[in-house]
Amino acid sequence: MIVLAIDTAGPGCFAAVYDSAADTVLASAGADIGRGHAEQLMAFIDQALAESGKLLADIERIAVTIGPGSFTGIRVGVAAARGFALALGVPAIGVSVLAALAGAAREAHPGQAVLAAMDAKRDELYCQSFEADGTARTQAQMLELPEARRMFADFDGIICGTATKHLTDNSQAAVAQTDLTDIRIVARLGALSDSSKGKPSPLYLRGPDVKSQAGFAVARA
Repeated sequence: MIVLAIDTAGPGCFAAVYDSAADTVLASAGADIGRGHAEQLMAFIDQALAESGKLLADIERIAVTIGPGSFTGIRVGVAAARGFALALGVPAIGVSVLAALAGAAREAHPGQAVLAAMDAKRDELYCQSFEADGTARTQAQMLELPEARRMFADFDGIICGTATKHLTDNSQAAVAQTDLTDIRIVARLGALSDSSKGKPSPLYLRGPDVKSQAGFAVARA
């Protein structure tokens, strides 16, 4: 299966063309851009396709990161994935950043359960734990730091992500302390996922920081 993978959930903007039969990224393009995902994503997709020697018509599935992460970046990626899926008549699969981080940790430490924990700031964490085979133990959720420490005090596996430092001081239990996803893992999870689950939707976990002042709205005549 040839998969087009898109990752815009964080400060990075990446696209890759992946061959699931060989578990190989044929080509990838992107950069840590901070902002401007909407302006640059299509160019990165074009570059990845050109370097892979594939055409859009060769794509059999779209995989896209759905969060948690940047509100704007997530919306850009999900909208692009849905658009390509509709135009090409192929499934689009949402992959959570937490699942992608855990997938990379499992690859580095096979046979162990994984807790993916991202620093959400404000003494809050995005967390999700997984069995050694990748099955989710818990739902993706945002927890206050004291609650996360209580919930995962006796976690029996590897911890990854930028919130690792808040949950363990045992270096043997910690792996990569980053929230950057591996586009190959995103593509692989997308290839393995059930395509009947429906269209990808953003996984925000936290509401927007800026909210409309509904109380000051002017009534329409």
